[in-house]
Amino acid sequence: MTMAGISLGTRKTWSRCIGIALVVCAACFSATLVPRLGRAQDFEKPVSTIDEDITAFSFAPDGRIVFAVNRPFKTKQYDLEHDDIWMQDAGGKRKKIFIGEKFQRAAPFTYSVDSFRWSPNGHLILAELFTASVDESGKTVDAPMTLVLDEAGKEVKMGEENVIKDASKATWLQDNATVIFFTEVLKPKVLFSFHYTNRAGAPGLVFEGRTFLDAVPVPGSNYDYAVERDKNLSGPPRLQKLEMLSQDDKELATLDGYEGGLALSPSGTKIAYYIDKEVIEVRDLTAPNKFARVRAGYGVFRWAPDETRVLLKRSVEKKSGDLVWIPIPPLAVHVAGAEIDVAQPTPAPILRGLTFREFAFSPDGKFIGVIVPGRRNLAVYPVPR
Repeated sequence: MTMAGISLGTRKTWSRCIGIALVVCAACFSATLVPRLGRAQDFEKPVSTIDEDITAFSFAPDGRIVFAVNRPFKTKQYDLEHDDIWMQDAGGKRKKIFIGEKFQRAAPFTYSVDSFRWSPNGHLILAELFTASVDESGKTVDAPMTLVLDEAGKEVKMGEENVIKDASKATWLQDNATVIFFTEVLKPKVLFSFHYTNRAGAPGLVFEGRTFLDAVPVPGSNYDYAVERDKNLSGPPRLQKLEMLSQDDKELATLDGYEGGLALSPSGTKIAYYIDKEVIEVRDLTAPNKFARVRAGYGVFRWAPDETRVLLKRSVEKKSGDLVWIPIPPLAVHVAGAEIDVAQPTPAPILRGLTFREFAFSPDGKFIGVIVPGRRNLAVYPVPR
């Protein structure tokens, strides 16, 4: 049932909707558990699967997995989607901790979970949502929003609000109470500014007046590495190390270009990013004048646990692609003005070259979780060598 032809639906539909029509996709609910993560298995066979229509997931350091399941439902006026959130413990037992249908705002809206972030103590979760609603003029409005939950799924208020509006890339500081997040300065998703809020509800700006292309937190600290660029986009991108509490900064390098993908290695000693649509640059954070470049093609990549290579999904976010290992060449100091060699390795496919929509490594580096296209089931494999 709809009212005045209005229906709030999935992101794929939002991006191509005309006027105010939004269509809902249906989802089914079922679950199958196979052997626990600790058992040795051939990497071609998953050690665990979750047979749900999963929109996002995240491993916790203690072996738990939090995941979101697509949930369409109807009201008298609208067709909506509000993801449910589930928790699977280290033994494979699952529990729904958050019922999406009960999560309501002042005006009807639809949402899917984009990503999850765990707090340092493992007891709190940030769920970044992609939301869509219809404004008074009948125009579809998309916006990010971050929902704050405890591990049992109870909503945690940041002051008077149980969500952080217009917040993306939200992360916890080490006090497990303060959240740092991005808000857009130049749309669409070009430049951002840092903001913070906390459980006392005291919002504010961080590094006021400065704008950034991207940032990645340093686990176990209150530091971020960020790529800064001025608001007019007139200067080059600069790699910065930022202390988020004291708001101290240290410029590490001026970059020849930046196209996204900022990723910190597991040891925190290297950082990688695209300088254009083809080339990944890897830089030594202990000696920032040492770096290397490798031609990989554009996609989404994550560092391998041993830091000798990255795993690349050869497609953009939220699209399906195959997974391939890309080896990292030796890092070296380069003379200013000299031509920089770009390594061109042969990509090594994993998991029989099948395509996947999302992937992530477990914190201990032993397992990889992948979301299969179509029904979007989650499968967990030992990391291929």
